[in-house]
Amino acid sequence: MTRTKKDRALRIALPLAMLALAVLAWDLVVRAFAIPPYVLPSPARVGATLVNDAPLLWQSLKVTLSIAFQGFVLAAFGGIALAVTFNQWRIAEYSLYPYAVILQVTPVIAIAPLLLIYLPQPLAVLACAWIVAFFPVLANTTLGLNSVDHNLVSLFHLYKASRWQMLLHLKLPAALPQILAGLRIAGGLSLIGAVVAEIAAGSAGAGSGLAYRIAESGYRLNISRMFAALLLLSLAGVAIFLVLSALSHMLLRRWHDSAVRQER
Repeated sequence: MTRTKKDRALRIALPLAMLALAVLAWDLVVRAFAIPPYVLPSPARVGATLVNDAPLLWQSLKVTLSIAFQGFVLAAFGGIALAVTFNQWRIAEYSLYPYAVILQVTPVIAIAPLLLIYLPQPLAVLACAWIVAFFPVLANTTLGLNSVDHNLVSLFHLYKASRWQMLLHLKLPAALPQILAGLRIAGGLSLIGAVVAEIAAGSAGAGSGLAYRIAESGYRLNISRMFAALLLLSLAGVAIFLVLSALSHMLLRRWHDSAVRQER
């Protein structure tokens, strides 16, 4: 087995081993201290709940993932489009970028109740997912477009390339690693935004997503269902990260150092 294959095997085996040890320790603690299930359910009870409540939990997961995906798509297209606008027209960047920063640094948990007042519940949840995911795409894409090698820019000027030719053939390809990094961050944050908004909606007595099920289970002291829903959310977040990482690797593996080193 080559060193690369060994490294890949270790990257898979070690996290799985740590997970197995954590689950074993969890089960031993529950058994040793006879902790009641309404305080801390055992892994077996959580697994049974995941199976027994599968129709409800999976339906709620579909709602949450749908909102997160829509928020991610809106953030991706909106963030990249606005970053291109900033790069082409500095006056737009100077005028609007500070407001994008304000939108980012304002906690979404403080915005969600206001959005639920002024917008329909599904649209308010979608807006929260978009708000959280939007800024990483905008910031990373703007950084990438503004960090192009000035020697290449001078070369394009020398050959009298137009502004749009320079954008399409130089700046966007050069900024692709930063764009993909922003998308990887935004993927997880869109799920977080959807969860925060669903919890806020759940406290107002509305909602049908997985975060709403967590809040509902907490009110009913159904801790096993809370853990099962949290497990599904964690798996969804990991899946989103893996899909976006695979996309990034596929697009960069033939030319960018970060991906080429992983191939070796």
